[in-house]
Amino acid sequence: MSGDGTRKVSVTRKVAAPAAEVFAVVRNPALHAVIDGSGTVKGASDADAPLLEMGSKFGMSMRMGVPYSIANEVVEYDPDRLIAWRHMGGHRWRYLVEPDGDDACTVTETFDWSTSKLPLLIQVMGMDRKHIPNMEKTLERLDRYATTGSAD
Repeated sequence: MSGDGTRKVSVTRKVAAPAAEVFAVVRNPALHAVIDGSGTVKGASDADAPLLEMGSKFGMSMRMGVPYSIANEVVEYDPDRLIAWRHMGGHRWRYLVEPDGDDACTVTETFDWSTSKLPLLIQVMGMDRKHIPNMEKTLERLDRYATTGSAD
């Protein structure tokens, strides 16, 4: 876990699966609810959404107290290595997948509010700190899914 004072917090985990396989899970919006550690992601708005790439737009059904939908756009993309998306608030969720041999990788999830339209609100609400344990759970679920086919 790290917070470097640049309006970003990150969590890193080693996963015993090839980087390309782990990245394939992260770029599949249909699997976001499966690996989500926050409990807020309920599913892709389009069950047949294609795999994400640069410029992809995708919707997610969410729930934080009340149900809502959110539209996202992929704004960073490097095949099998990096993907990030943002929604109307401007902040980003980023996944960096780095190979560690043929059958393992290191995954770093980052909540980046340096591009947020309301960065002070995120800090005042403590969302930056609240996301850290959720990201730890997400990477744990991603690890489990990538190595066993089930996040539970």
